[in-house]
Amino acid sequence: PRLLSQFFFADERVTRVVAEINGLDAELDPQQYLVLLNQLHLSQAHLLAILERIMEECIPTQRHSRDYLVKFPEELLVDNLGNHMLFAAECLLAGTFLEVEEADGAQLRPQARNLLCSLELVRTVLREQSLSQPGSYPEPVRAVLVQFDRLFAEFELRWGLGLGCWGGGGCTRAGGASQSPRLSSYVSSLVAVKSPEEIYRQQEIIVLFCETVERALRLGYLTQEMIDGYEPLLMFTIPRLAIISGLLIYPEGPLSLEQSPEQMSQVFSPFYNLLKKIRDLLRVLSEEELCLLERSLCTAE
Repeated sequence: PRLLSQFFFADERVTRVVAEINGLDAELDPQQYLVLLNQLHLSQAHLLAILERIMEECIPTQRHSRDYLVKFPEELLVDNLGNHMLFAAECLLAGTFLEVEEADGAQLRPQARNLLCSLELVRTVLREQSLSQPGSYPEPVRAVLVQFDRLFAEFELRWGLGLGCWGGGGCTRAGGASQSPRLSSYVSSLVAVKSPEEIYRQQEIIVLFCETVERALRLGYLTQEMIDGYEPLLMFTIPRLAIISGLLIYPEGPLSLEQSPEQMSQVFSPFYNLLKKIRDLLRVLSEEELCLLERSLCTAE
């Protein structure tokens, strides 16, 4: 049950898979090579997950800020962004990362080297600690973890800065110079990274949902007990009512159809034409019919 013991066996798994890959001729057996690459991806992800838990247990108050992650899409964060970052660092050092221009690679390569060296040091130190005293974290172990956490966050942030981050032409880090907006197309090649405008639009949608719930409570469509009890039906009811609110009650909000699809949040922009049809149909309803419709949308039917 000890995290250091779990780390030891996870680290052994990564080492074993890497050894198998190094001993395989990819050209002679490409299928097995792909199988081993997938195993490596899974074993590295497992190792990083345990390392994350160790840092939370060992240095919870010394972790580097990750506020910048708000600009990355949720599906990428769930799919282990850390593993993708390590892959990017390895590609940079191997010189096989074609998406990065040479000038940008020259800036990122030292950070990638420092990150991977720090990870190797962490693996060595934690293996030794797991074999000697698996239940404690002495100061040298803490110092190595703090350094790795800082280097990892800085490398991760550098990729974000490369995407233009919070500015237009470039970004400025606290205490640092303006960064090139070309520094990375790695994260953006995985999924679309949220722009500052998209983050703001999604915040507007959150406000719309809150106002929808407030109105539904006032009109008796929902009860406070349903909300406090996390009634599963609300997962359907609130979005349904929010579409009506966004099209009729708050027409100048995030669902405003006076703007182009490109100006809407990515949550709703693919349904721009459908929302127009829904709005046109809603406009011909009387007040009584609209009330009946909203009450019907609050049922499980």
